[in-house]
Amino acid sequence: MPHSVTPGSTPAEDSSRTISQVEPVKSELDTQDAHMADAPSPADTPAEAQAEERMEKQAKVNLEDMFDGEDSDPEFPSSAPQPKSEAESSQPAPIRINPRSVFSDPEIMKAFYQRLFPFRYLFQWLNHSPSPTNDFAHREFAFTLPNDAYLRYQSFPTADLLRKQCLDQLPSRFEIGPVYSANPRDRKTLRKASSFRPLAKELVFDIDMTDYDDIRTCCTGASICHKCWAFITMAIKVLDVALREDFGFKHILWVYSGRRGAHAWVCDKRARELDDTKRRAIAGYLELLKGGDQGGKRVNVHRPLHPHLDRSLNILKEHFQASILHEQDPWTEEKSAHLLNLLPDPTLRAALQKKWDSSPSRPSASKWADIDSVAKSGALSKSSKDLLEAKQDIVLEYTYPRLDAEVSKKLNHLLKSPFVVHPGTGRVCVPIDTRIVEEFDPLGVPTVTQLLTEIDEWQGTEEDGKKVQDWEKTSLKPYIEFFKVFIAGLLKEEKSGLKREREEGTEAMEF
Repeated sequence: MPHSVTPGSTPAEDSSRTISQVEPVKSELDTQDAHMADAPSPADTPAEAQAEERMEKQAKVNLEDMFDGEDSDPEFPSSAPQPKSEAESSQPAPIRINPRSVFSDPEIMKAFYQRLFPFRYLFQWLNHSPSPTNDFAHREFAFTLPNDAYLRYQSFPTADLLRKQCLDQLPSRFEIGPVYSANPRDRKTLRKASSFRPLAKELVFDIDMTDYDDIRTCCTGASICHKCWAFITMAIKVLDVALREDFGFKHILWVYSGRRGAHAWVCDKRARELDDTKRRAIAGYLELLKGGDQGGKRVNVHRPLHPHLDRSLNILKEHFQASILHEQDPWTEEKSAHLLNLLPDPTLRAALQKKWDSSPSRPSASKWADIDSVAKSGALSKSSKDLLEAKQDIVLEYTYPRLDAEVSKKLNHLLKSPFVVHPGTGRVCVPIDTRIVEEFDPLGVPTVTQLLTEIDEWQGTEEDGKKVQDWEKTSLKPYIEFFKVFIAGLLKEEKSGLKREREEGTEAMEF
């Protein structure tokens, strides 16, 4: 790793600390997805135990009884291809969407899983090979059912069986957990509890807009708009470059949460195999803000700035001017006291207070400019260096990513799957292309009812006998195509890595 120094520490303090030795930083943040990780086991209630038993019986079917998914294609074939009967080959009946249709209606969700969800590509992504492996078969899935029952430790040998259970159970969403040392469905039959342990999972990050409620002025809670989405854009830009340049990761999938945030899945094999200690270290490296939102100073870093923070400031300074000063305007009359408290010079604070009292409606951009102009007029008892550093800290407080670090620290944490429907908005959790991250519009992401309407209204033709998949008829198409390209790059590296390992093993045996 190019930098093993923790932001906020001097090189002398951290020069001898490796990534596995960095102490974890506790977070007070807690999001909806973090709650899901600590949900009770299905066996905790009789109803859920019965539901799990029924689902386990359904999963134990003969391979010849499995059906072929309709979303198979030559590049990413079905994990269990089967010939279709004449009845199976018929096109599903159109779902007529009307003004009273609700995205959580059973027929809506069934049509979504049957016609739109990319099970084949999800399988390829998690399996790391075209042929079934334990990377998929021993992976935990957790289902939230329409009656709010939460079923953990579900697992599937193939994409077709995952698809079948989704069609049978119609989960409002499902989460993805780690790859275990044994099949999660068999955990109760193992003689030793230690025989069932998590082995691998993508390194994940969660950014939720509610963690910005103390500084965003346009919306609160679950609501978002284009102005406050800029906070998520800033976070993605800062974290993505840090993960690539400081840790050398290449395969990072960013996914819109469906409502007010974004998730990152770091899929490199090296990332998947990190233990909890190293995950905590990376989360601590990227975490900056400390303390609550009680009005105190939340950024305390050592100088000279760590290279990661220096780079982050260069990324964020333009966003600070446009998004914070002009769009958020965070220091209105009642909130300007917080800005003054972040300045270390008492003489400067007094002069600014006097100026702003005489102009209560002065906008934040003007107040920010006043800091330098008043300082230059002589109202400065400390050094200009102290003022510059204080201003840098303020920029970081208002723009630096606010992580739910607990999501990243544990191998066994569950996180919502890409491409599921968000139960609160009906929007699909689609990938975000970081190359054009500033063009991503969360309010323009399609809803499930919109997508099904697009299928019914599609007027295209199938050329050369090639079947057009239903998702190709909708505005979901660019997102799934992006996912396919991402998977192809990941599989290519996995294949070359296996080839390298085989060659190294052969060389080691030669005399």
